[in-house]
Amino acid sequence: MSVFIIFLCGVANFALHKATMEADHPMARQMRAALSRFMRGKGSYMLEFLILLSALSFATLEWGIALPAYLIYTGMNALAAWAIFSGRV
Repeated sequence: MSVFIIFLCGVANFALHKATMEADHPMARQMRAALSRFMRGKGSYMLEFLILLSALSFATLEWGIALPAYLIYTGMNALAAWAIFSGRV
């Protein structure tokens, strides 16, 4: 069950990541400029994928910390996206 929940959170993380990276916010422009040389700008997506893959692997090995850690990570991503889109930063 934890693998399925982590997978759903991963889908949400990718959606949040894409929305923030495509936003016209100064922080998003700065991140795009900084990551443009790393894997032709897709390096941040690769990092997001590696984090998801790690969480899924740990959940498959039945490490109890995998689900809470990834839920916290997803919550922090959602909070950061909310702060960017609401103009708090």
